[in-house]
Amino acid sequence: MPKKDCGNHGSYYRHKLYRRIFACVLSLIILVLFVILVIWLVLRPTKPKFLLQDVSVYQFDLSGTNSLSSNLQITISSRNPNDRIGIYYDRLDIYAEYHNQQITGATSLPTGYQGHNDVNIWSPYLNGVAVPVYAYIADTIGQDENAGLMLIYIKINGRLRWKVGSWISGHYHIDVNCPAFLAVDNSKGNGGSASFRFLKMTSCSVEV
Repeated sequence: MPKKDCGNHGSYYRHKLYRRIFACVLSLIILVLFVILVIWLVLRPTKPKFLLQDVSVYQFDLSGTNSLSSNLQITISSRNPNDRIGIYYDRLDIYAEYHNQQITGATSLPTGYQGHNDVNIWSPYLNGVAVPVYAYIADTIGQDENAGLMLIYIKINGRLRWKVGSWISGHYHIDVNCPAFLAVDNSKGNGGSASFRFLKMTSCSVEV
């Protein structure tokens, strides 16, 4: 009678056990990922809502060399409309733009966690010191001031993460665009400079 090779049989059973353990672990990982996916689809997050509440213009002066110096204070709010999903704002940079040209430096807004249906309000200052602008931009500023109405855009670029229970997503880019309608009065102001008045609160477009 041939002698049994117990060593080979032992190795075979060990490999079979390892394969079963690996299959169980893999199945568990797939199950966890599937549950997270289902929760994500059921609780699909809604983008935060941004509202431009006020713009105060303390300086908006154009020099003869087509350099623009400006000082603005912005009041803007963000609301998390989700009932079960929180938001981590990891970076939020706000600045002003006129006819697709950035006219102030970027100011960093406070970051942190925003809970369900919570509202955050910020009032940052935006400054631009002798910012060079194109000749057509300078001409358009003069035309808007003479017409008594100017449109600038307040923009926010940043990154956020979603929080569902104890699970936190990866980073997502957020872009916010807020139109600011300003009435211009050339008959007022210090030293003959035009004065500006914010006309109305506006909703902002948000892309995530």
